Amino acid sequence: MDLQHARAVAVEAAEAAGALLQSRAGGALGVRAKGAAGDLVTDLDLASEKLLLERILTAFPSHAVIAEEAGLLGAAGGEWTWLVDPLDGTNNVAIGLPAYVVGVALCHCGRPVLGVVHDPVSCQTWSAIRGGGAVTTSGAPLAAPYHPSPHGPLLAWTQGYDVARDDPAACALKARLELRARRVLQLWAPLLSWAMLARGDIDGIVGYRAEAVDLPAGALLAREAGIEIRALDGGPFEDRFDGTADDRSFVAAHPRALPGLLALVG
Repeated sequence: MDLQHARAVAVEAAEAAGALLQSRAGGALGVRAKGAAGDLVTDLDLASEKLLLERILTAFPSHAVIAEEAGLLGAAGGEWTWLVDPLDGTNNVAIGLPAYVVGVALCHCGRPVLGVVHDPVSCQTWSAIRGGGAVTTSGAPLAAPYHPSPHGPLLAWTQGYDVARDDPAACALKARLELRARRVLQLWAPLLSWAMLARGDIDGIVGYRAEAVDLPAGALLAREAGIEIRALDGGPFEDRFDGTADDRSFVAAHPRALPGLLALVG
């Protein structure tokens, strides 16, 4: 498998989808309810996903794809699977907030080996190949800096769609973060949070039962930029998409900041 070629396909597809989103984000969105938890889907999600699927399946017809809206295309359990989030931040777009990205990941036997995040608003793209580092739009290396604040960390929070508002573990964890962190952002766009962490805009991310489709691309990007990710108890964390929701709770930060973040959530 030529991962450099796969990256080129994924980057071109994500940027084309981003151009589509940016050109139509200010118009009629065709917003509809999705699921019982108040989530949304728009015509933009579907149009972006259609473009991404066409690009990826044309280039790799034997691969499976799991898309945010369409679900599984192709046979499950194959060697190569693409994960597609056509519009990460739908709820933001629906209220006119320009905070959204496109995410694509390629997984080999469940483990991400390629991740791409494209921000249509800033026209920036970040990508990573496992073991090959992370790069910016220009191809320059992306390395997360370490800059501690005496006022506590600036964190992002993400949780899965199925987490109830009164989930006791989530409520207790968020309460500890609010008390001990400088700020806790809830961006409704996890992949954007991962890109911000990889760039050094925020100090860490705490995730509780995160979604499987958008986690691998962001986690791989951050890891290849030098971020360390652990389970909430400090144990190893696997950024696979084929585990259970309980496997997708984590803390992520620069290695020098991680001990403090683990102490904060503990």
